[in-house]
Parts: sequence; C-alpha cells; structure tokens
Amino acid sequence: MKRLVAFFLSLVTLGMNTTTAQVAPFKTGDKIAFVGNSITEQGYYESYVWLYYMLHFPGRRIVILNRGIGGDRAEEIYKRFDDDVLSADPDVIVLTFGMNDSGYWEYLKGNPDSVARVHVADSRHYFDLIRARLEKLPNVKKVIILGSPFDETVKLKSAVFPGKVQAMEQIAAFQTAAAKANHWGLVDFLHPMTAIDLREQKQDSTFTLTGNDRIHPGNSGHFVMAWLFLKAQGLADLPVADIAIDAKSGKLEREGNCHITNISASNGLHFDYLANSLPFPVDTVPRLWGNPHRQSEALPVMPFYTEFNREMLRVSGLSSGDYELTIDGLKIAQFTAEELGEGINLAKLPNTPEYEQAMAVLQLNEERMGLESKLRQYAWLQYDYLRGIGRKFNDDLVTMDSVNAKAAKDWAVNSKRDSYRAGRYPAVRAAWEKESKMLVDDIYTVNQPKTHRIEIKRIAR
Repeated sequence: MKRLVAFFLSLVTLGMNTTTAQVAPFKTGDKIAFVGNSITEQGYYESYVWLYYMLHFPGRRIVILNRGIGGDRAEEIYKRFDDDVLSADPDVIVLTFGMNDSGYWEYLKGNPDSVARVHVADSRHYFDLIRARLEKLPNVKKVIILGSPFDETVKLKSAVFPGKVQAMEQIAAFQTAAAKANHWGLVDFLHPMTAIDLREQKQDSTFTLTGNDRIHPGNSGHFVMAWLFLKAQGLADLPVADIAIDAKSGKLEREGNCHITNISASNGLHFDYLANSLPFPVDTVPRLWGNPHRQSEALPVMPFYTEFNREMLRVSGLSSGDYELTIDGLKIAQFTAEELGEGINLAKLPNTPEYEQAMAVLQLNEERMGLESKLRQYAWLQYDYLRGIGRKFNDDLVTMDSVNAKAAKDWAVNSKRDSYRAGRYPAVRAAWEKESKMLVDDIYTVNQPKTHRIEIKRIAR
C-alpha cells in the first residue's frame, strides 16, 4: 500500500510540473484528424476544442475530424490507418492510445508486472509501425496526446486492475520519447488529470474526472481535456474582449480584441461594442450515455474563465451607488460602482446577446456531432466487428443478418446496429456528410460577432 501511495504522489508531482511541447495553433483551412479509442470516439474533447475555435476565431475556419474507434489499441489503429485516417487527407494528425493497450482483467489473473510487460511491448511494436507511417508524411503535422487516466484511487465499486496505471505510464514514456525525437507536438492529459483527481479526492473520495468505470470521462472530464489541449497550443490569456472606459470623461482606456465607438458619458455611459470573438458558453446538460457529469462541473477544478473566457468590462469614474447594465435595450444585471470599477466578466452572464449567439453555435455543433456519431458508429462496425469476419465494407443483406445475430448477444454491436442499418446505404452516409457540412456552413455564419449597444445607468433610489 505504501508503494502505491508513493507512486501516486509521484504522479501528482509530474502533473504539477509537466510541461507539454508547444503545439502550433490550427490555422485557416486546416483539417485535423483526432485518432484514438472510445474516449476520442465519444467526440467531446475534440468538439470542445473546435467550439473554442468557432467562437474565439470566427474567421479562422477549420475542420476537426473524429477518427476514434471504441476498444482500439495501437494495433487496431495501425490496421485502419490508411482507410480511416489518411483517406481523409488531414493536415494535422492528433494521435492517442494507451487505455486499451494497457489491459484490464488480465491483471487479476496473473503477475501484474508480467502482464504489464507483455501489453507494453505489444503496444510499442504497433506504435513503431504507426510511427514509421507518420515519418513518411512530411507535410502532415503530428501531435501525440498522453491519454486520460484510469482512475485507480477514486472510491467506487468498479474493479481496479493493479499494474494497469504503471503500464499506462510506460506507454506514455515511449510516446513522449517518440514525440520529442521527431519534434512532434505533445499534449499531456494523463498527469494533470491524475493530479486533479488526487487533489480533489482529498476532500471527496468519490470525485473523479472519469465515470463509474474509471475509464471514460464524462462531459466535465472532456472539458478538462480540451482545456489542456488549448493550453498546449499557447492559447491561454487571449481575451474575448477587454474594455476599460472612464465614465467621468468618456475616455476609452483599453479596447482589447474589440472595437469601441460612439461613447457618450451623458446621462450614464453609452457605447457601441463589437468584439472579435464570442464568449464560450458552458453546457449544463449531461450528454454522454451512462455518465451524469456535466461540462459545467469542471469549472471548480480548472481556471477556464480566467484563462480562456474573459469578456472584461471595467468602468472607472462612477459615483458610488448601484448601476444597471443593459445591452441592446435588454436588462442584463445590476452592479455597484465598485464592482464595475474592478471589472466584470460579461462571459459569466448567460443572458447577454453575445452569450445567446454563442449558445446557438453550441447547439449547432451538437447537431453536427450527432451526425458525426452515426458515421463513427458505422465505422466502428466495419473495423471492430466486420473486419474480423471478413466482411468489412461488404454492406449486403448477408452482412446485415450477421450484425443482427451478433447484436442479440453483444451490447456494443447492438448499440450501433441502428446506425449501421441506415448507414450501410451509401446514399444515407452521403446525406449525413452533406448535412454535417451544411451545419458547419451555418456555424461559420452564425458565429460572426455583432455590434451591441451597451448602457450603464445609475439606479435611482
């Protein structure tokens, strides 16, 4: 037990001090493929990354592709690499694996060190094949993600596999070495997320960024992963907007990432406000099956608003008292002169017109994800089941019968059968892809910032 505690304390230290290699921010026109296992297939961390780009860089259009398949190890990723990844002609490949590579129940049946050694060696063999493939793509940028942790310390009834975490560490070590040797980007989810879990579990032993299975993050965990990825891209501390005005003189003191015009200090403070970005709306709905965690639940454990969601308004020179903030004639909130003097973060106010505009983008992105999920479920049947029986991409009635028979005794196949039943028709898949592209077109129309009229008036008493 003392050995286990010491090991996890070392992870905390790593999590506090790990520095990730700088990952170049995505640029206009980039097509980015996130390649991984079921955690990537769930789609949320990469979707949150894209949502940030949609909102903060509304003129920088990119495409992020989900190329996750549940259950995959490096071996399965290698075998589908050309079909599923390179066929999309990506400009950037973001690769993660390790959760499945490191094994599960085998640790309860044999010597943990021996089990880990076999799994790590097998994972490294197939990663070396992937690595050789990547090295032959000089025009494609590569990023390695050290995947999210298996939470061995949370107090839950689900099984713990002694030795698995150490195996994941060894896999992360050779991933890190390869990224550094090849000058690829490197993003660490493993150590910072482990550090957060251990820190929070000191107060609440049931806290976890994963779910009841200790493996799959909920929406809060995916949000932390997106935060870590964006930090690795050097995007922290870019404000949505940063405004400072002297209400007494009407002088504009600062207009960061925005444009302020038509300032009037008569009968209160009035001005027109056009930001270059939109705030990031934080979802309060649990969206992953079987996991009740909400995106908003991550806010207490990471400084997202401080680093990525600052729409700051500071008004100095106000007489003491209470003031009402209106935007486009809508009553938003009341603040004291002192609060306005210190600065308020408009991104925290869910009733502003710009926040509502951002929520429309979020909802459109959710619709896009729904279509993408159907396509990934179709792909999962191809690579995880039909390949094994020699019927990959042979979508005839015989194959449908086989899927139906397998679904009767396999919950994973059953959960994806409906998408396969429709998606086995090329016309249906083409329609899903067409609708998805139309949604992206809509997003990059809806996400364009608008000019708003802001008024701050003293409340008469």
